[in-house]
Parts: sequence; structure tokens; C-alpha cells
Amino acid sequence: MNAPLVRSLEARYYTDPAIFAQEIAGLLSRTWQLAGHRAQIPNAGDYFAFEIAGQNLFCIRGQDDVIRCFYNVCQHRAHELVSGTGNTRVVVCPYHAWTYELTGGLRAAPNSKSVPGFDRSAICLTEARCEDFNGFLFVNLDPHTAPMDEWFPGVREELAEYVPNIDLLAPLEWVEIPENCNWKVSVENYSECYHCSLNHPTFAEGVVKPETYDIQPSDKGYVLRHTTECQNLENMTYPIDMSVEHAGEYRSWFLWPMVSFQCYPGNVLNTYHWRVRDVDHCTVYRGWYTEGGAESDVIRALAVQDRKTTVEEDIHLVESVYRGLKSRGYRPGPLVLDPGCGVNSEHSIERLQAWMKEAVDG
Repeated sequence: MNAPLVRSLEARYYTDPAIFAQEIAGLLSRTWQLAGHRAQIPNAGDYFAFEIAGQNLFCIRGQDDVIRCFYNVCQHRAHELVSGTGNTRVVVCPYHAWTYELTGGLRAAPNSKSVPGFDRSAICLTEARCEDFNGFLFVNLDPHTAPMDEWFPGVREELAEYVPNIDLLAPLEWVEIPENCNWKVSVENYSECYHCSLNHPTFAEGVVKPETYDIQPSDKGYVLRHTTECQNLENMTYPIDMSVEHAGEYRSWFLWPMVSFQCYPGNVLNTYHWRVRDVDHCTVYRGWYTEGGAESDVIRALAVQDRKTTVEEDIHLVESVYRGLKSRGYRPGPLVLDPGCGVNSEHSIERLQAWMKEAVDG
């Protein structure tokens, strides 16, 4: 007797503002999110500000060379402390000049000595969990969360194997892509290649061999692993050095809920990470990396090619899906779950949607 069909999630999981609010307060505040790269703050006092799950934060490198993440709010009367990027010897609030050490402790507050009982040592910026993951800075707003290696077992080592120079990399280019859809629609689209041959001819014919493409959910942790071979060398849209181990392979590690590392053929590292804006909008960031952030005509051309082809094609797909999810005529259909997995199977979507449902329903 055949097992019952597994159907896609109901539209409300994507379109309901109440579910989005629940995700902001829960899932997105308790999971590891990509903040940036350590190469962005190489010197003591360097910082950059960013937002995760509706919270303003900043990463800063201390005089002790430790990178810390703080909520971007003064402990006096809640003014934001920094914006953008910069370097500072101490963190000074623009409102009343309360001044903090790079370690977060309060250093000075004007006229506080005249206040009986004022204890400067008892006041400190609120710190968020931060981890350096092969040079990438991840933040989790849950102070009790498990380390990244428990969330994503084996990924740190696998990345270093496929990108042997990963510790020397720095961002060369960030590509920012606004999308008019719920973040989960975009993440799902990234996490299957059932649509690739039909919709991504440049990727499918000039980068990878779709017939070898497979996506396997991890038995442990929250990881989806994409694997495939590179196209025949005469069809590749850029040159690769096949003398390097794994150069002829493509790998991707999707880390739930919104980060993916991709190793393109030729050991080229690039990233996707998503940031939510509201229930109907998200932003995708594509990162491209070279040793020390050095200029590379090949990587620059790849970034342009990717933006003009795969990224642009995906924008139209995800925005159409999201409009469809708001249609009264939509009835969630069965997922295509091929027991042999492969490029035309949606096993990865089954796992993703289970994680999505668990985050909302428990």
C-alpha cells in the first residue's frame, strides 16, 4: 500500500502576519544568523552595524583582538550608539555622551559622580552570542543557544576541505537583492533544483551538470547539502584550475534558516544570506570572496553573470509564487518525493517545510 502523499504547506505559513510576528519573536531570535565577515573589522575599534530579527546590533573588535557583538542601544536612555561602519577608540553615545569601553563596560557618564550610589561598574552594553565560523561572523540572540558546530555538524570542516584558502578570504563584492515575497518562499526556491533546467539555462549549462545534482538533508543538525559535478570544461562560463582537489565539483551547505555557503567549481566561495523586512518582503545578499579581498576579473565577471541570470530569474519565480500563495484558488499540491532523490526530487523541501512548521506549531 502506498504511503500518503506529502503536501506542501498551507499558504498561511507564508502570508499570515501573525505567523511572521511569531517567527521574529521565536525562530529568528533563536537561530544563528550571518552578520558579516571578520575581514570587515581588521583593526581594534573597527565596527559595523546591522539588523537581525528587528534588533539593531553591531560587531566591534576590541583592543584584546576579540570580536564582540552588542545590541546597538545606550543603557542610559536608549539612543542608538553607532551606524554603518567605522573605527572608534571608545563607543560614545551621541545623545548624552555616555562612553563605553570596547568590551562594553561603561567608562564615563557626564555628571554621574554627583549621583549618590551611581555604580559605573554595574552598567554594561548588552552582549549577543557571536561566533567566528571560518571567518564569517554569526550572531544568535538566544544567550543559551548551542554552539554552531552542534547546529551544523561537520560543516566547518567540510568548508575548509572544499575551500582550502578559506581563512585567507575577504569579501570582494556584496550584491543586494530586494524580493517582494516572504523569506521562506525565497529560501525554498534556493533549496531545490527541480526548477533549474527550465529556468536557469546559464547555471545549468555553463556551471553545473543538472543530471548529477542532488540535495540531501542532514541526519544530524539543520543542514541541507547540495552536490553536483561541474559542466564539461568547454562549456564552463569561466576558467577553473582542475589541479586543485574538488575543483570539478559544486557544493552548497544551507544552514537553517537563512544562510548558505556555496563552493562553485574551481573552489570559488560565495554566499547567500537572507534578511527579513516584513511578511511580504525580504532581502537576499550574495557575497563573493577572494584572498584578502584582492581584485579578480573572474570573480567580478561571475558576480555579474550570476546577478543577470540566476538571481534575476529567481526574482521573477519567487515573486510569482508569492502572488500565487495569496490566490483563493491555491490548494497545496503533493511534493515530488523521488525515493532515489536526485535533481527532480523535493526531499529538501519536505525537510525545510517540517522545520518551518515546527518553528510555528512546536
